Amino acid sequence: MAVTVLIKRKVSPGKEILLEELYREMRSAALNEKGYIGAETLKRVDVPGEMLIISKWQEIDDWSKWLVSKKRMAYQERIDSLTSPETKFEIYTH
Repeated sequence: MAVTVLIKRKVSPGKEILLEELYREMRSAALNEKGYIGAETLKRVDVPGEMLIISKWQEIDDWSKWLVSKKRMAYQERIDSLTSPETKFEIYTH
């Protein structure tokens, strides 16, 4: 069953462009992962620096494997250096 993962982060001032480039890199890497459907990044209009990433996967197991993979964890370290420590993950299905 397909899942949609909502990832909410707040980027540090002046780091927005770096973070967007990093997201593009990570999406390119995810293209090779089993079950990855796609993702998009949205910027919140009323709260500067807040971003929402919508990531879609064929199965929750596919997302779970990507979440703990070495490749993704390397991206996460770089993301953490550009964002506040409070990243929220929410998983939805139809």
